[in-house]
Amino acid sequence: MPPAKKFRMTQQRRLILEELRKVNSHPTADELYQLVQRRLPKISLGTVYRNLEILSQAGIIQKLELGGTQRRFDGKAENHYHIRCIQCGRVEDVLTKPLAPIEKEISGASDYQIIGYRLEFMGICPRCKKRQNNLHREKI
Repeated sequence: MPPAKKFRMTQQRRLILEELRKVNSHPTADELYQLVQRRLPKISLGTVYRNLEILSQAGIIQKLELGGTQRRFDGKAENHYHIRCIQCGRVEDVLTKPLAPIEKEISGASDYQIIGYRLEFMGICPRCKKRQNNLHREKI
């Protein structure tokens, strides 16, 4: 396997990172491209995709691969959980401490070296829940 390239924070990467960290919506690459393009009109969608991948591999951002949806990106690199609305696709951070004991338990119960995990919470967001309740009331 060839040695990993040394990471370099280019102007484009810095701008993509700044725009990603301004929002809490966990945008897709396409959504982030729209934001970045306002400040750097000549940037291409391919450049945004490549740089998001590089930032993710460098551990500076998180790439979220949530069940059945487009990849989303999170400017917070530290380990934390997310919850996804099964109706509208909205993704939010779950503000709780990571479950460190589960990592130790899994590591102790297997011969694997645990390097990470994905734990996805799913539910119905407050907006969709309210919409459902309103539709239910209209039918009554």
